[in-house]
Amino acid sequence: MGEHPDFDGWVCPAPLRDTPTIVMGHGGGGAMSGELIEQLFLPAYGGAARADLGDSAVLAVPGLREGARLAFSTDSFVVRPMFFPGGSIGDLAVNGTVNDLAMSGATPLYLSTAYILSEGTALADIGRVATAVGKAAESAGVQLVTGDTKVVDSGSGDGVYVNTAGIGIVPAGVEIGPTRAEVGDVVLVSGDIGVHGIAVMSCREGLEFGTRIESDTAALHGLVADLLGTGVDVRVLRDPTRGGVSATLNEIARASGVGIELVERDLPIPPEVKDACGLLGLDPLQVANEGKLLAVVPADGAEQVLEAMRRHPLGSGAARIGRCVAEHPRMVVARTGLGGTRVVDLPIGEQLPRIC
Repeated sequence: MGEHPDFDGWVCPAPLRDTPTIVMGHGGGGAMSGELIEQLFLPAYGGAARADLGDSAVLAVPGLREGARLAFSTDSFVVRPMFFPGGSIGDLAVNGTVNDLAMSGATPLYLSTAYILSEGTALADIGRVATAVGKAAESAGVQLVTGDTKVVDSGSGDGVYVNTAGIGIVPAGVEIGPTRAEVGDVVLVSGDIGVHGIAVMSCREGLEFGTRIESDTAALHGLVADLLGTGVDVRVLRDPTRGGVSATLNEIARASGVGIELVERDLPIPPEVKDACGLLGLDPLQVANEGKLLAVVPADGAEQVLEAMRRHPLGSGAARIGRCVAEHPRMVVARTGLGGTRVVDLPIGEQLPRIC
């Protein structure tokens, strides 16, 4: 790549050469995020970077029990406001990294916590965030083993930003990854979608939707353990955070080369989320979730996995929402109630910035 990026090679849909400075869409988990990673960061890193880009890296480490591997993940949280219905940046930071580890089939064990604090932030607010971090870690059964704190000038930050990194162990025989989806597989979701993003937006903008919408933030490793306990070959697990279900399924389709077909009437979108998205002009499939997972499993094991999901408190609303098909490879489409289909595309930028 050389000392400076080669902008001439960068391409649509949102070429970075046309946006030479960072914009909010670069952090949205969609096409602009992917372009930033693939055409700036990876070339800059050169041979030091791994090619796979999962939510966590699964690494063979000498000394582990035969067949077991180390899972390692890191994530940063900049949600605004720090406190929102159903949660805060504190429990979000713990649950987010725990879930990234869980989506590789790992049992989360240890977390680091790093805080970037803005000068002038009330100590009482920082205390509330730290307390939420501690309670969420205890609930998830992980230890907080190292950390760091930095303070930036007033106006340089926004209250509290939190980075968490996590380590877990993937048991022998567990192989989960976005490239493993196959034609004929079934797509499952563990419950209602779009809840977290709308909860944060309602709080941020002071919107009223006739009912209180609370974030679904939760640690999902217990649910994952139940799914793996069925003995079914769970091929892919992902938590649809930034970019929502749309971005996550597009990433799976592109990584595995299959087409994915959803059935719109089977999507578990709560009425209040539908109403809010209609009011705000948003697509519920692109709204972030923080306590839901998508699973791609063989058709002959789908009912068994679905039953295991529904027996767990965090999967009681689980549903079958689609399947992997040979048609339209590397694309996601939704079958509408009128019998037609529409393309469910990868979001370009960010519908709702700063929601995780």
